[in-house]
Amino acid sequence: MSEQTVLMTIENGVATVTLNRPGVKNALNLDMRLELRETFTRIRADREIRAVLLRGAGGDFCSGGDVRGMNATTAEAGRNRIDDLHAWLIHLTDLDRPVIAAVDGVCYGIGFSFALAADFVIATPRARFCMAFMKIGLVPDGAAFYTLPRVVGLARAKELIFSAREIDAEEARQIGAVLEIVEPDRLDARARQIAASLAQASPLAFGMSKRALNQSLGSDLQTMLAMESAAQGIALTTDFHREAVRRFREKEPPLFKWPAA
Repeated sequence: MSEQTVLMTIENGVATVTLNRPGVKNALNLDMRLELRETFTRIRADREIRAVLLRGAGGDFCSGGDVRGMNATTAEAGRNRIDDLHAWLIHLTDLDRPVIAAVDGVCYGIGFSFALAADFVIATPRARFCMAFMKIGLVPDGAAFYTLPRVVGLARAKELIFSAREIDAEEARQIGAVLEIVEPDRLDARARQIAASLAQASPLAFGMSKRALNQSLGSDLQTMLAMESAAQGIALTTDFHREAVRRFREKEPPLFKWPAA
């Protein structure tokens, strides 16, 4: 590898993962795919990591796949390429810990898919989002067929995919793809603040809640009620719950508090 395309630092339980090809707006190439696989495999296995912040270097999040490397010669080779991507991407989309995406500049194609895989997206006013696949005769990947309709609804997902049009940060916020918009000089600090706050939540309660929510749209009422009962039974036995109740009774500061803007 000629450069380290993915950087990771860990501080106070928060892993900051930086896409690091700023010269090409952090376009995804083979090296980056391999490094992302190694990074998220490590994160999934390391329980000391309590939250993840995903960002891009150089003022952009990710411009999509590097077109120069899209050279599959057969349908089987193309399918295998995406299957290899999906093999590690589930470590991001289904991670039982909070993932915050800090988006500045372009967030196109697979970059948009990465952002959609996060629990929350914090963006700057200059962020631009696009399901750009149709422009080059491709279908969305990176789990976008799963995440996009769940985030914005089926009709809006169709419109974004079929038109391949760019939307700005405000429209992305209005349709639910972005949680907050902050100025560029506050982006990393705000995203890190939310990640650090969620890192203080009960790991079991957060993980079980996230996995239940991810399954809810494909499940029936009885299944979700059973999942609630089982998860709550576990949560009620945790030290976190007992300490939180004690602090509430004694009027002491809570263990977990959402960070005010």
